[in-house]
This record gives sequence, structure tokens and C-alpha cells, in this order.
Amino acid sequence: MGAMFRSEEMVLCQLFIQSEAAYVSMYELGEAGVAQFRDLNPHVNDFQRRYVTEVRRCSEMERKLRWVAGELPEPPPPPQKQHQTLSPREINILEERIDFIESEIQEITRNAQNLKTDYLSLIELKLLIEKMQTFFQDHSAQRRISASVQVATTTEGGIAHLGFIAGVVATHRVASFEKMLWRISHGNIFFKQAQIDEPLKDPVTGHELMKTVFVVFFHGEQIKLRVKKVCHGFQATLYPCPAMYKEQQDMLGGVISRIKDLEIVLDQTEQHRRLVLTNIARDISTWMVLVRKEKAIYHTLNMFSMDIVKKCLIAECWVPRKDLHIVQQALDNGVKASGSPIPSILHYVPTREVPPTFNRTNKFTSGFQNLIDSYGIASYREVNPALYTIITFPFLFAVMFGDVGHGLLMTIFGLVLVIFEKKFLKVKTDNEIWNIFFGGRYIILLMGLFSIYTGFIYNDFFSKSLNIFGSSWRNVYDEESLKSSQYRSLDPRDSYTGTPYPFGMDPVWQFAENNIIFTNSFKMKLSIIFGVLHMAFGVTMSVVNFNFFRRPEMIFLQYIPQIVFLLLLFWYLCIMMFMKWTMYSSVSTDPVYGSSCAPQILILFINMMLLKKTESKDGPPCQGYIYAGQDELQKTFLVLAFLCIPVILFGKPVYQIMSDKKRRKYQQGVESPESAEPPEPAGESLGELLITQAIHTIEYILGTVSHTASYLRLWALSLAHSQLSAVLWKQIMKQGLGAGSFVNAITLYVIFAAWAFFTLAIFVLMEGLSAFLHTLRLHWVEFMSKFYEGQGYAFAPFSFSAMLEHDEDIVVESNGGPAE
Repeated sequence: MGAMFRSEEMVLCQLFIQSEAAYVSMYELGEAGVAQFRDLNPHVNDFQRRYVTEVRRCSEMERKLRWVAGELPEPPPPPQKQHQTLSPREINILEERIDFIESEIQEITRNAQNLKTDYLSLIELKLLIEKMQTFFQDHSAQRRISASVQVATTTEGGIAHLGFIAGVVATHRVASFEKMLWRISHGNIFFKQAQIDEPLKDPVTGHELMKTVFVVFFHGEQIKLRVKKVCHGFQATLYPCPAMYKEQQDMLGGVISRIKDLEIVLDQTEQHRRLVLTNIARDISTWMVLVRKEKAIYHTLNMFSMDIVKKCLIAECWVPRKDLHIVQQALDNGVKASGSPIPSILHYVPTREVPPTFNRTNKFTSGFQNLIDSYGIASYREVNPALYTIITFPFLFAVMFGDVGHGLLMTIFGLVLVIFEKKFLKVKTDNEIWNIFFGGRYIILLMGLFSIYTGFIYNDFFSKSLNIFGSSWRNVYDEESLKSSQYRSLDPRDSYTGTPYPFGMDPVWQFAENNIIFTNSFKMKLSIIFGVLHMAFGVTMSVVNFNFFRRPEMIFLQYIPQIVFLLLLFWYLCIMMFMKWTMYSSVSTDPVYGSSCAPQILILFINMMLLKKTESKDGPPCQGYIYAGQDELQKTFLVLAFLCIPVILFGKPVYQIMSDKKRRKYQQGVESPESAEPPEPAGESLGELLITQAIHTIEYILGTVSHTASYLRLWALSLAHSQLSAVLWKQIMKQGLGAGSFVNAITLYVIFAAWAFFTLAIFVLMEGLSAFLHTLRLHWVEFMSKFYEGQGYAFAPFSFSAMLEHDEDIVVESNGGPAE
């Protein structure tokens, strides 16, 4: 947990690596993932860097592997684990093999497309011949005639021969096609068409095509040329077809024979293509990982600079101090593998640059850390709120979601995700909602467990109370009186046993007439108490930052006035709540402290802020205040609280101005008169400092009031959750709990299904999401704003695992199809 308290200490290192040892060293560092390299060539174009050729070669191999992967009929198996680098000779062999595989698959695919194109043409010709046998039929005389010798009597008594053109055109173009033929021929054509019933397959895309067979009868060569141009414009395919029936039959037999032969060849080609792809599928994932690693290595090497003699690479990187030995070991392994006689050198570089923020997490803490990082990356070495969020987040969620039954359902769901997490990790999916749930599985589990706990505190189990320890109240009514009314009043003086209920609420409140009034008061006061404690803890965490960054003056100028302002006003409000709970009772012997004389805490607090005197509404013996001298003490608290405001407003700017003057005097005293230069002016003037601090002061003072009220959402959502659960039970589930009969059993079965559906959909999902978002807001705004800056940037090391995971996410987002 020490690494979770604040970010890791980072060191800026400078590496001197021999060129021959650079590749292996970078491979070791990529596997370790502990170094974030800086670009030492920011002004050099990417195409002018040292290893641009290697990067291009890797990009080309990656493109080819992606194309091959897209041709696979099934997703390839996961890559095999590789614990060693490939030598340049092995990389060249792999590149040649990838080129050969791509060429072979392209040739097979090209041949298959040509065969499919021929097959499509033969199928179209077969269907055309079959349809033409009906086109060339004289329906009046029921006999077949030849269009080429068809005789028609002209007006002059001569003889004219009709020609024809047959082909296939897309179905959606038939209407326009026929209209255009009619226009260019001025009506001197005869058009016959028949749609093909079964769709055909495009040989390139594999999409279904709906086509139509047509025959155009015409007279004259001029019209024939016009018809052919129209056919070409509408992308119609023309086929030579005889007019005589016997010739058509002979041609049809030959086409059918060729189709059968072509089907055999196509089947053999597809089997060969599938066999080739199956043999490749075993290794393609492994090759892809190797290529991506090599590309990442050379891309990172392009960020290095060269020494003067261009024999040594120079790099700078941020490394966690605890992982320096890993970097040194990687450099030693690179030198050993390359056989270089010159060792690589690592040394630290003093710098004033702000290092990246790195919080070392595991699978349990990573979800909570992501919640904090979503608001803003912590400043370097700043206190990390994620450590405390592990407890406070599920607890505040449970205060709003307190129900044993609903919490149990959430716990079961979280347990399933945790127990079978290895199985779920192997399944890659692009479902964003599922990925969010799985990433926060430990958060869901803790929220469910805490909800069960607060559900027992509220004694709420699907809106019903549990009588585990027996009630602390006695029943003073007979059976007839109980049946006559749903709610009854119990006088504490007669019905209360005097022994508190051992844990949580007494189940008798389930039937109390003032149940909502009591639970409202209880939950509202608890929300204020939890809110003040949460904010006070956030203000106190700023002390840890002040001590670590050696700013002890801020403890007196900021923390003490802020915490005093908060405690004197709002913690005093909480103290009055505890005093009211403990001092006033219905069984008190002193009438002044009877339950009827209990003052309203909210009225007391409002009068305190308005400097008004509080009077008892009920008159003697009741008193307006809880204790003697309360009015004077409250005025003292109010004065002290308001005196803290000028300290918060002027303390930090005045101290900073005085520190700047003192520093400038010291610099002038150290420098000699001859070499003295004008001292640098202060970064900010007093006016700018006062304006900035005034904004922070107003934000804190007004925020203290608004943030305290904001915690009332704990009460509001808890009340809404319990009342909605009660309404669902009364309006749905209770309808099926009638007399025991066969019909009621069937009705209860249906009603229970509806009740279970609404319970999961409304309470567990919708109410759970609502409570989650409200809890997130309480941490981001009300808690973290008291001490958390969040102005840092994340540590992004050179890591193969992170790089491959990012690439897998890109592939999954493209619906599983690798991009070409």
C-alpha cells in the first residue's frame, strides 16, 4: 500500500548504448515496461530519422499480415509466448516468408476470382438459353420460329429479316434500360425480359446480385449499333446465342458440361486456399506480435540521438527509482547478447522538469485508481486519494443503496466476475458496457458487501424488516385492535423495554405510523455527519502535502483556518445532533429534557448564523437552547469562524510577497557590485496574488456550505430507494400473496417474474447507476477539491504489453476484421 499513498519517485536517466547492443537492450526494456523515453529529435522529420527504413519495412509486413488475417475463415489462435529476440537474419527470413505467403494467397485469390467470373458467365448463359426458348415461341400458332429468318410482309410486298441481341442486365436497371431502348429506336424494337429467380454471387465481393435476362428484336444495322451502345452504358452483358431451337439445345448441353467441370475446379481451388490459410493461421498471431515489437523498438530508437562520432546512441528516459536495477540489467543483457566490448552506461540527470506520475497498482486497486485518474492525473508525488477511496467510495454508495436484498444481488454479480475473471479475460469483446462492468468488478463487489451492511443497519430486505434479535418494544393491543388498523402508535413509557435493539433499526418501526418521519430524520442527520467527517478528512489530507513539499507555513496560513472554520460551524451542528439524541428522552424524569421539549437543530443553527435568539415555542418548562450559555458560546464560535476568513484571504499572498523580497535581498548581498544584475521581478504582483487567493477563499467558504448541503443526497437517494422498493412490493408482489389456491399459485408465478424483472432493471441497475454517479461526484467535488490538484501527466512507459493491448482494442473495435 506504500505505493498507493503517493506516486512513485521518478528519476531522469541518460543512457549511452552501443549501436549493435541497442536492439536487444530495447527489447528487454520493452518486456519490462519501466522506462518512458523522451524524444531527443523533436525538430527532425519522421522521414529523416535513422531507422526510418526499418520502421517502413515493419509497417509493410504488418500491413501484409493484417490483409492475410482478414482472409482467414476463422479468427487465428492466440500468439505463442516468445522470450527472445529475432536476429537480423531471422527477421529477413520472416519478411521473405510473409512476402511469399502474400503473393501465394493473392495468386490463389486472383485465380479463384477469374474462375468465379467464368462460372458466373456460364450460369448467365445457361439461364439465357433456357429463357430464350420461350422468347422465340410463336404463341398464336404454338410453333417455334427463327428470328433470323422470320418473315414479315412489308407495305411494299418485300421481305425483311429481324435481328436480335440477347444478354443479362441488373434487375433494378430494367425499367430505365427498356425506356432508353424505346427512345433511341423510336419504338422500332421488340423487348422481351424475364427475371432470374435465384440471386447470383458477385465473384469479387461475394454480394448477391439480382439480374434479368432480355432479348431485343430489331431491324437494321443502324439500330443494332444503337442498341449495343445502350447495353454498354447500362453495363449489360451480351452473349452470342443461336436462334434455331436445335442449336440452342446443343449449346445448352455444352454450357452445362462446362459448368460441371468448372464447379469441380472451383471446389479444388477453394480447398487448396483453405488449406494454405489453415497452415498460416497457426503462426500469424505470433508473427504479428514479433513485427509489432520490432516496429515499436525501431520507432523508439528513432527518438535517440547520436554522439559526435556516430557510434553510440544517447537516450533519456523517466524511470521509477525502484526499477533502476531492471534498466541496468536490460543494458547488460544487450551488451552480452551483441558481444560488444564496450558496456552501456546509465547515469542520472539532475533536472527541474516535472516528472510523470506513476501509481503502481494491481488488479484490485486499478479500478479505484481509474476513478481518480478520470478526474485528473495526480501532480507528481501528491497524495493519492485512491487509497482512501477503496473504503469511502463503496461506503457512501451503500448509504444511498442500503438494502440487504439488492446488495446481495450486486455481491453475487461481483463475485461471478471476480471468480471467473481469468475466463472472461480471454474473451475479447467490443461491448463497452460489459468492459466497464468487468473493469470495475472489485468496486461492484465492495459496493455490494457494504450495501448488505447498511441494509442491516436500516433493517431493510426488499422493503421488509428482519426480526433477528426480537423487538425491544412490547405490544399493548389485543388481536382485534391489531386487525382493525394497519398502523398503531406505541407509547415509549408503556411499550419500550429500555434495552436498545442490538444492531440496526428495531423491526417494529416497519409498522409504525411515523415510520417515514423517523427514518427521514435519522438518515438526514447521518448524511450531515458523514459529510462533515468526509470534508474534514479531505482538508486534513492537505497537511500531508504541505509536510512532504516542505511548506509548513501553509499549515498555519491555510489548513488551520480552514479546519477551524469547518469545525466551529458544521461540526458544532453535528455535536448538537448527538446532544439531542442523548439528552432528550420520553422517559426522562426531568420535563425540560422530555421528548416534547427537544429543540429543532436546524432552527438553532439558522438562528446562530443570523445572530438571533432562539425561543421555545411550547413555553415553560421547555427551553430554547440545549444547555446554559449556548447563545454566548455560539456567538463566540461564529466570530472565530469569520476571523478565519481574512487569514485564508491574506495569509498566503502576504507571506509570498515577503519571501520574494527576502530572497531578492539575499541575492543582491551575495553578488558583487561589478557583476550584479538587476534582480528578477516577482512572478506575480500583490494584486494578482490577492485576486487568485480571493477566488480560492470564496470557493472554499461558499463551498463549505454548499458541499455540506450536497451530502444530503445520501439521505434523499436512500429515502427514494426504500420507498420505491416498498411501492414495488405493495403494488406487484403483494397482489400474488393471497389465499392459497391453484389459481393464486399461477398468478404468483407470473407476478414474481414481473417483480424480479423490475427489481433488477430499476433498483439494481438504474438505482445502482444513480447512486454510483452521486458517490463519484461526492468524491470528485466535495472531498478531493479540499487537497487534490490533479495537474500531473501519466507515466507512459515503453511497454510491449501495453502496446499489444492497445492494438487488440483497435482490432476489436473494427468488428474483428483486421484493417488493411
